[in-house]
Amino acid sequence: MIPAPFEYVAPSSVDEAVAALTEAGEDAKVIAGGQSLMPVLRLRMAAPTVLVDLGRIPELRGIRDDGDALVIGATTTHHEVLHDPLVAQHARLLAEATATVADPQIRHRGTFGGSLVHADPSGDLAAPAVALGASFIVAGPSGLRTVATDDFFQDYFTTAVEPGEILVEVRVPKHTGWAARYEKFHRAAQQWSIVGVAATLETSGGHIERAKIALTNMSAAPVRARSVEESLVGRPATAETIRAAAEHAAEGTAPMTDGNADAEYRSHLARVLTRRAVTAATGV
Repeated sequence: MIPAPFEYVAPSSVDEAVAALTEAGEDAKVIAGGQSLMPVLRLRMAAPTVLVDLGRIPELRGIRDDGDALVIGATTTHHEVLHDPLVAQHARLLAEATATVADPQIRHRGTFGGSLVHADPSGDLAAPAVALGASFIVAGPSGLRTVATDDFFQDYFTTAVEPGEILVEVRVPKHTGWAARYEKFHRAAQQWSIVGVAATLETSGGHIERAKIALTNMSAAPVRARSVEESLVGRPATAETIRAAAEHAAEGTAPMTDGNADAEYRSHLARVLTRRAVTAATGV
């Protein structure tokens, strides 16, 4: 199908983009890489009157070291995140998850911030962002504001980004030296996750000192597997410890039933994939 008619705006700064969105009102849409929005436009599941293209705003792209955190611009591509040495050193979990996103063509066009704002519960980058405790810098008519991880993802395809606002950058606290693994289950190559598990751990002397684990597609928004974390921390990194902790993976979740899997099966997958992710990360 052919998209409905719309006006195209290509601002060169964040301020211009916010002004364009404010002027257009609620019927405007933002496009970055376009990998989520374009299929929706073609099917006329969305028909914005104005499309604001963020691709020509240089300040929204790139990765930099900011002391205790990495700062990733919203329009930085998946390919750039995957191959950036800072990400590999300080936020390995992001690289692990990004490597599973779609295929090389999509990773060259799709953007880190666009995937997060799209907030598809089966998307692969939200759970790692939650596990790493990322914070989100949002620009709007009133200026910049920072949204904490726990407040950003709100529901299916819904974030704290309001109409007239754009995500500018994501601050990811450094997890230097932490082991990491992202495990996902999908029916065919390059598909969305039926369930995914993002795990990053700090170990010392054969014991698990700290653990952060988040789940993909086990609720309307990514959720921390805190019972698993509590069962791991302070214990030896052994197969028995991991197996017992993984049994708690589905606690506090609300998995859906759809054409891909029912809730019970998703809960089973969460336990299996948690065990696999933690095992791979610790090298047990």
